[in-house]
Amino acid sequence: MTPARPKVVILGGGFAGLSAARALRSAPVDLTLIDRRNHHLFQPLLYQVATAALNPGDIAYPIRSVLRNQANARTILARADRIDLQDRLVILKDGDEIPFDYLIVATGATHSYFGHDDWEPWAPGLKTIEDALEIRRRVLSAYEAAEREPDPERVRTLLTFVVVGAGPTGVELAGALMEIGRETVAKDYRSFDPRSLRVVLIEGNERVLPPFSPRMSKIAHAALEKMGVEVRTGAQVTGIDKDGVLVGSERIAARVVLWAAGVAASPLGKTLGSATDRAGRVVVQPDLSIEGNARVFVTGDLMSLQQDGKPVPGVAPAAIQAGRAAGKNVERLVLGQATKPFRYRDKGSLATIGRAAAVGRIGQMEASGFLAWWMWWFVHIAYLIGFRNRLVCMMGWAWQYFAFARGARLITGRAWEPVQNSIKH
Repeated sequence: MTPARPKVVILGGGFAGLSAARALRSAPVDLTLIDRRNHHLFQPLLYQVATAALNPGDIAYPIRSVLRNQANARTILARADRIDLQDRLVILKDGDEIPFDYLIVATGATHSYFGHDDWEPWAPGLKTIEDALEIRRRVLSAYEAAEREPDPERVRTLLTFVVVGAGPTGVELAGALMEIGRETVAKDYRSFDPRSLRVVLIEGNERVLPPFSPRMSKIAHAALEKMGVEVRTGAQVTGIDKDGVLVGSERIAARVVLWAAGVAASPLGKTLGSATDRAGRVVVQPDLSIEGNARVFVTGDLMSLQQDGKPVPGVAPAAIQAGRAAGKNVERLVLGQATKPFRYRDKGSLATIGRAAAVGRIGQMEASGFLAWWMWWFVHIAYLIGFRNRLVCMMGWAWQYFAFARGARLITGRAWEPVQNSIKH
């Protein structure tokens, strides 16, 4: 009788989960990938959906299509509720149980409001397609509301956009919001001038883009201000409601507030019973396994690992590398070999600010302006899954660059005012 092959379960179909699955394509295992969505999402370009530059289908790809030719893999559309390490079971939300011999947890991260979850209805974050469409609806609806508003003071409030957090996502959102008003819709309205919009970018640290070098942060700060963005560093948000934002004791009246200030690890990591860091990420061993259980690996944004005195960053390249390493280590265990420690290779980081403007580092080389923007464009196209997605994004960006237009300006969804807890996922 042929012995049963080891069962490997991967939780999460993001960068880390898919990379782990692909790393196991030739391994003698039966692999099950579980995700609550049927698509892989290219999160670095999610802000472009939120700001009407791209459509959701341009940056998403069906997970089943990715693994179509991998004979040892199947995909389940479900939400994992908890993990039973003793009996080696993944318990799904609907009560079903999926057994495993080896487990890779790559369920990523979500928004963190630092104990102020009541801010979420008024300041959506950006982690899912639903988030992006909600942000797009609020931004475009603000212009529509301004067109029929007779009170000039109210129009100023409608055209004030506040972005909380000046990491890459916040900087990219702020620059894109300014371009929408100054370029995309500048000639579309009759009752007001869209170019009179106000974009406020708030950062608690002393500089924008804290992960970047001080020189790149300074360049990005200057570029944002040149575009017209009001940048406030060393500022703490103390309140958010339907009328705007409190920065210390100062109120900024705004109809649209966007959150890009922090992330929290997926709550599924807590069911592993392992040590976690302040953000809830699971502390892993050098080979990405959890302490006390060599068959369970945590990877991607859910893992907490220090290298050279610094944490491995929660960015797509790190997730891809770690996912691949976790998959290879599972294969080594199945073949009776010793696992290998994971080593993150930092190839650089890039952030776009606006039209033909970006900052970043590739290897040891820092760049800004058009060169950095071109590198950002090339890297993001390379990481996209699917030839169609790459082609559509290239054509969309070319159209946007030469025609100063955004082709996804559709307002979808419910009425304007958010209902408490209505945008939670």
